[in-house]
Amino acid sequence: MRSLKFAEALLEASDQALASDPTVYLMGIGVPDPKGIFGTTKGLIEKYGPERVLDMPVAENGMTGIAIGSAIGGMRPILTHQRADFCLLALDQIVNNAAKWRYMFADQMKAAVVIRLIIGRGWGQGPQHSQSLQSIFAAIPGLVVVAPSNPYDAKGLMLSSIKSDDPVIYLEHRWLHNTHGPVPEEIYEVEIGKAKVIKEGSDVTLIASSYMTLEARKALALADEIDVELIDLRTLRPLDEKTLITSVKKTGRVIIVDGDWKTAGLAAEIACLITEHCFEELKAAPIRITFPDTHTPTSWALSNHYYPDSYDIAIALRKLFGKETDTLHTEMMNKRLTEPLDTPDSNFTGPF
Repeated sequence: MRSLKFAEALLEASDQALASDPTVYLMGIGVPDPKGIFGTTKGLIEKYGPERVLDMPVAENGMTGIAIGSAIGGMRPILTHQRADFCLLALDQIVNNAAKWRYMFADQMKAAVVIRLIIGRGWGQGPQHSQSLQSIFAAIPGLVVVAPSNPYDAKGLMLSSIKSDDPVIYLEHRWLHNTHGPVPEEIYEVEIGKAKVIKEGSDVTLIASSYMTLEARKALALADEIDVELIDLRTLRPLDEKTLITSVKKTGRVIIVDGDWKTAGLAAEIACLITEHCFEELKAAPIRITFPDTHTPTSWALSNHYYPDSYDIAIALRKLFGKETDTLHTEMMNKRLTEPLDTPDSNFTGPF
């Protein structure tokens, strides 16, 4: 099978949706730009014209309202906010209109809109430009929240999201755009609400999503003597409770990795879910690996110690089984004290 970058997979999904469904259109700041939002919309305005690939002014609340209004009228817009932080200006439209529309009209009307939010760290963007915020959207009834970690899921989940009659928050971590992996040419869908067991294991369940799934993959090599079952959530709302519960009942231990804050976050929700349903099978308390409850830093000297990575995950895995961690801790600190880590790992780009 051919290999595509994450960004190319998103571009192909949008292209195929535009070609096959006249109700689909793209809108957002920079969508027709020559760089095409990390390459995810590149060339589409030349192919489909400005009536279906629309640039927008810097008016997040207004453009989101336009997208939702057109969705209520029968269109299927794909709206992009180039940073999740900017979408906070449109929460009224998303929470009070899009999320509630089917409910308020007894399922006789819908607001089928896909809202792409680019999330995550990078390049010293600091507290106003590098938040993830997935727990905010995952807490809202009526919203679907997806977060692919690889190119195959990026395309499949985008096509599923476009066809969904619910409003979908599509989270894409900026560090994933240049990762690559196998992607079929044909139109296909990845089921919304279905997690993926990447690796089966018997000792401990490791749950991750989006970019943190890549760090979890790397951690497996650092804790190779532990038989880890790795699960990629793929969808944050609705959660695939059955897959998570089945896994933890088998292993008796769980570590949840979430690229967001700890308090009231997605990791807390999953830990509670596991405790409620797997209490008798648990051999140890659930462990959360998240960001600390402080704002995302700008300086690399701070960000090196702010964002958890494969070393944090591997150390947690080894501690859980009473294994030595000094070697990993020394390697981790040497790396964090000597080089900036606020850019994607060039040695870890795929395939996935």
